[in-house]
Amino acid sequence: MTNDGGGAEILLQLDGISMHYGKGETAIMALAGVDLTVRAGELVAIMGASGSGKSTLLTIAGGLTTPTSGEVIVQGKWLSTMSLAGVAALRRRTLGFVFQDFNLIPALTAIENVTLPLELDGWKHRKARTAGLNALASVELEDRADRYPDDLSGGQQQRIAIARAVVGSRRLILADEPTGALDSTTGEVVLRMLRKRIDAGAGGILVTHDARHAAWADRIVFLRDGRIVDESAGGNVDQLLRSVTTP
Repeated sequence: MTNDGGGAEILLQLDGISMHYGKGETAIMALAGVDLTVRAGELVAIMGASGSGKSTLLTIAGGLTTPTSGEVIVQGKWLSTMSLAGVAALRRRTLGFVFQDFNLIPALTAIENVTLPLELDGWKHRKARTAGLNALASVELEDRADRYPDDLSGGQQQRIAIARAVVGSRRLILADEPTGALDSTTGEVVLRMLRKRIDAGAGGILVTHDARHAAWADRIVFLRDGRIVDESAGGNVDQLLRSVTTP
């Protein structure tokens, strides 16, 4: 299912996602029956205390971790019915990850880092480079295409990571504290670039602990002990934080 008639195309659907680590008395419940939908043009911020399940939710949404129960549906494809190779191909073609520590390969130039998922997926070099340059242009860094990560600022490196996340036909961006290693001014630049890609038709999840960053989202979901306990429209962060912290 990619559209339920309720608006924009559904890019990600989590149905009843639970995740347990271990067994018996030592079992740890990371997520418990989480339902979440992300549509095209929508950025969903996930907030919660450390250990609330934010990062686990993101890795499950991206097909990096298989949940104990529940279904993950990405652009109409049920991950539980796919082979490991099929899920890996889906990640290369549809999903883009942005991490706090950038995860760029130092020995590769900016354009080589951006096009790496395409090259791994069998794209011809010239076609991949063209797509990579377009992605770099979308984050205003096409003039840094042949620079190495060590020659770029932290903010520029994170913008390259965003370009890698959206290169080709990728439309679902999963960002885990992407501004955590940046100063506030540079972090705002990165969030503006992320927001620009969402407004262009991608969908995204932003895991953050910072209310100012969550305010960039269309919807804010608050996790506690592996459960969604509240949610709010973007911009209503203060109201949401009061509702989930009031005894």
